Amino acid sequence: MPYPRSAALTAVFLVMTMFSPHSAAHAAAGADSLESLRREATKARTELEKATKQMEGRKKSLAESQVKLRTTLKDLAGAEAELNRIREPLARLANTSYQQSGAAGSMAIFGGGDPSTALRSTADVTLMARSQQALVDRADELQDRRQKLASAAQELQSRNAVDQTRLQQDVDGLKSRSAQLTKQLNAMLDKLAVTRQKRFELGCDKSLARDAKKFPNGLIPSKYLCPLPQKGGHMLRADAALAFYKLNEAYKRGFGRDMCVTDAYRSLSEQHRVYAQRPGFAAVPGTSNHGKGQALDLCGGVQSSGSVQFNWMEAHAGKYGWIHPSWAYSNPFEPWHWEYGTEEG
Repeated sequence: MPYPRSAALTAVFLVMTMFSPHSAAHAAAGADSLESLRREATKARTELEKATKQMEGRKKSLAESQVKLRTTLKDLAGAEAELNRIREPLARLANTSYQQSGAAGSMAIFGGGDPSTALRSTADVTLMARSQQALVDRADELQDRRQKLASAAQELQSRNAVDQTRLQQDVDGLKSRSAQLTKQLNAMLDKLAVTRQKRFELGCDKSLARDAKKFPNGLIPSKYLCPLPQKGGHMLRADAALAFYKLNEAYKRGFGRDMCVTDAYRSLSEQHRVYAQRPGFAAVPGTSNHGKGQALDLCGGVQSSGSVQFNWMEAHAGKYGWIHPSWAYSNPFEPWHWEYGTEEG
C-alpha cells in the first residue's frame, strides 16, 4: 500500500516526543534512530527495485532467445523435409552414374542415327546433366544449412538452459533478500519500541480516504483501504481506520483485549450476499455504509445493548469520531453496528 514513509515517520516521532517523559537528549537519539530506519528502508527499496529490473531484463532476454530457438527449429525442420523429398531422385542419379559412368555411356542410350537426331540427343543430355547438377547442388546446400541450423539450435538450447537456471537463481535470491530486509527493518522497528498502533498508523495514509471516496459503494480497491489489527482481514477507509486504531487502543486499556470485529468494509458482492440472507433488514446493495469503508459490526459484548462493553462504546466512541446511528436503536435494532463520521456520512 503506497504511503509517504518520511512524512509518516516524522509524525510518529513528533507524537513520541510530545508524550515521552524522557529527556531532550533521548528524544534526539530517537530522531536519529528513526532517520536511520528511514534511510535503511529507502536503501532496501532501491536495492530490490534494481534487482527486480535486472531480473525482468533477464526474463525478457530469455523470452527473445526462446523465440529465436523456435524459429531456428522450424527452419531446421523445413530444411530436413526438403532434403527428404530429394533423397529418392538423388539415389536414382547416383545409381545411373554408377551403371553408366562417363559421357560415352550416357550417349549410348541414344544410339547412332542422322546428325539432327544426334544433336537433339546431345541437347537432351546437356539439359539432364544441368538438372542433375542443380539437384546435387541443392542437396549440398540443404546439408550445409541443416548442419548450421542444428548447431545454432543446440547452442541456443544450451544457453537458454543456463539462462533459465540463472533466472531462477535471481528469483530465489530476490525472495531471500526481500525476506532478509523485512526481518532487518522489523528488528530495527522493534528496537525503537514502536507500538503496534504506530505500526498500523505508519502503513495507513490518511490521504487515501480522499481517493477512496471517488469509487462507487462497495467497489473500493483494497489499496485505498487500511487493515485492522484484528484477525480476519477486515479493512476500513483510511480515515476511519486511523480513528479505529485509537478507539481500539482505548478499549484495550479498559478491557485488556482488542475489540471484537465481525465485519468492516463490505464489497458489493458481499453486500448482495448479506442482502439475500436478510432482505428487508440489510441495506440495499450499493447503499451500505459498510461499502464506504466507514462502518463496523462489533462483538465481544458490544452487540448486547446495556452491556458494559456497549455502555463503554456509547461513552467513549464519540471521542474518536465513531457513533451509533439513531436508526440502529430501532429500525432495525443493531447495537453491534457503529459508523465513523456523522449521521450524514
